[in-house]
Amino acid sequence: MKKILLIVMDGLGDRPNPELGGRTALEAAYRPSLNYLAAHGINGFMFPVKEGIRSGSDTSHLSILGYNTFSVYTGRGPFEAMGLGMDVMPGDIAFRANFAYVNDDGIVEDRRAGRISDSTEELCKAISVEIDGVQFTVKNGVEHRAALVMHGEGLSDRISDSDPHVIGRAPEMIKALDPEAGFTAEVLNKYLEMTRKVLNSHGYNRSRRNSGNLPANELLLRGAGKAPVLENFQQKYRLKAACVVGIPLISGICKLAGIEVVKYKGSTGTVKTDYSGKIAAALKALETRDFVLVNIKAPDIAGHDGNALLKRDVIQESDRAFSQIIPRLDGLVVAITGDHSTPCSIKEHSGDPVPIVVAGNAMRTDGITRFDETSAVSGTLRLKSTDLMDVLMSASDRSEKYGA
Repeated sequence: MKKILLIVMDGLGDRPNPELGGRTALEAAYRPSLNYLAAHGINGFMFPVKEGIRSGSDTSHLSILGYNTFSVYTGRGPFEAMGLGMDVMPGDIAFRANFAYVNDDGIVEDRRAGRISDSTEELCKAISVEIDGVQFTVKNGVEHRAALVMHGEGLSDRISDSDPHVIGRAPEMIKALDPEAGFTAEVLNKYLEMTRKVLNSHGYNRSRRNSGNLPANELLLRGAGKAPVLENFQQKYRLKAACVVGIPLISGICKLAGIEVVKYKGSTGTVKTDYSGKIAAALKALETRDFVLVNIKAPDIAGHDGNALLKRDVIQESDRAFSQIIPRLDGLVVAITGDHSTPCSIKEHSGDPVPIVVAGNAMRTDGITRFDETSAVSGTLRLKSTDLMDVLMSASDRSEKYGA
């Protein structure tokens, strides 16, 4: 039996871009390692969740790991909170959050408050309070990101977001989406009103204004949910599993699935990630595990920023790190794909399928020698992400026989 290394390049898929001569970022990148793997495996397209779905990173990663998102997904918030090490108890409601900048007219001008580079821990402590018997706890994540957990009686996740999801509009009032969520919406609106006063007057934001930076004076909430119950991944597939990831969302999903989170120096979810260190950590983890998941966030960040040149460059840097894998292909199945497409031209997730390669020594090949969207059209594979684990189990000689 072979070991499995699954590398998910977040937001990898793209569309032709005029800045790159009508090529995608992947097609424009110098990628000898990816092309080597393409020539030593089978290639094609994968549809995240299912055809035509514009999936999030949470639903797509759950699906890639073999879970039916339509039955287990309750919202991104719980995964984000657990990934930050927060306790999410039964009945708690958790949210994904952004520190944002709102102008004097109450309009969101920057949903990321200028992509904060220092810690927002002080702000999180200042707005972790109790209101009407509900404890609100906020913890900071990478850059502008944070998570909020509500703990109390009678709470519901059937509520709307406060995040308008675009600039140029005011934050939304939280609304109850069914009658039982009325109290939750009411206490949340009280809480958000309080946070605006605290954040606007906080010394952290006074310092940011004085240094010419945008203040983080609004907490935008989205993705309310209760923690789902997931079947243990290691028991489901009989694999000793670990992950090497830098963003709380994915580590939260892995923790909930019973997948060990491996820490390493330089483990971040930004374009400054130590790509070589991340792959080295994954290969080290495979010495004592059967399965390791790696998430590389940078292509998605570049896609959301509409920066095709940066997306090309981070793919190139990732490819250099992947060169460590090639001498280790004996006894290893390597799958590289995206969790969804984030075209630079639209700066958002799309429903486009993502290229995928499943490679190893002594594997079948399909004549494809380049890893990109155009080459994938001629490849063997056409799968939904929920089928990927079955493909990997078969390629690693771990699948069980079906039938007599």
